[in-house]
Amino acid sequence: MMIIIAEFFVVILKVLWAFVTAGSKWVVRPKEKSVAGQVCVITGAGSGLGRLFAKEFARRRATLVLWDINSQSNQETAEMVRQIYQELDTPTAKKEPAGGVEEVPPPQPQVYTYVCDVGKRESVYSTAEKVRREVGEVDILINNAVVVSGHPLLECPDELIERTMVVNCHAHFWTTKAFLPKMLELNHGHIVTVASSLGLFSTAGIEDYCASKFGAIGFHESLSHELKAAEKDGINMTLVCPYLVDTGMFKGCRIRKEIEPFLPPLKPEFCVKQAMRAILTDQPMICTPRIVYMVNFMKSILPFEAIVCMYRFLGADKCMYPFLAQRKEAMNNNEAKNGI
Repeated sequence: MMIIIAEFFVVILKVLWAFVTAGSKWVVRPKEKSVAGQVCVITGAGSGLGRLFAKEFARRRATLVLWDINSQSNQETAEMVRQIYQELDTPTAKKEPAGGVEEVPPPQPQVYTYVCDVGKRESVYSTAEKVRREVGEVDILINNAVVVSGHPLLECPDELIERTMVVNCHAHFWTTKAFLPKMLELNHGHIVTVASSLGLFSTAGIEDYCASKFGAIGFHESLSHELKAAEKDGINMTLVCPYLVDTGMFKGCRIRKEIEPFLPPLKPEFCVKQAMRAILTDQPMICTPRIVYMVNFMKSILPFEAIVCMYRFLGADKCMYPFLAQRKEAMNNNEAKNGI
């Protein structure tokens, strides 16, 4: 009994120390780690946040492995990355060699592109094998690929529900299974889950999307605990949960107009820069903006009816309805053009 009590007090001290450590990071910004030369796989790299992540890692001289289902957009991202590499290697001024010895510039990183449908398990595993054979072992995995059906539950075809769950959630299992074994062997790596605030708290009309993001977060948290239990402290995990990002994916989504100026959609560039800071300082989780932390905490302690009242006040209960209406109108227009 005395041993349990002693262990309990040790746990309390460790919890308090965790609070102190976390608080100190608000005062003293942690030093960012170097990812130069490390192999970084980014899914959904052809557009949106994936493209911005690729550009940020390129500025830090990482070797980029870009996955996307769209070959053309993926190649466009690769060209942007190559341009960044060239700019990094272009000297701004001629410097005299130190001690008469001319410095040899570091080799230019490479960028590789692969067409991969992460919604198909076989495609993920075969592409991962190509990466290992042609590029090498992966150090950083950014699970970013995402789709949205844009239909409320009773109007959403079953195949679209399945597609949303597979791409947004199941694909994380497959990419991680492909690259984690070598990370475990080396006790080195970093896995990033790009989720959403809609995986922490939901809203009406996008049941499949919310469920897929809740699933991705559950997978991420369970894997984080598994790595801790295995004492693989060299493998880091970062969960990215942004509020609505202005990428066009949820175009038309609106909260209450009086509240919107205080909680506008996030600029994609800002979202990725915040996520990069978290990744490079091995931060376990980043919610943007910080009010998302508070909303998630309140959801955990308040009665459901209280949450409903808050949603209605903010206009969050029906915020997706304009988006759903636009998607439905666009589909009707396409069907009319095609003579359906």
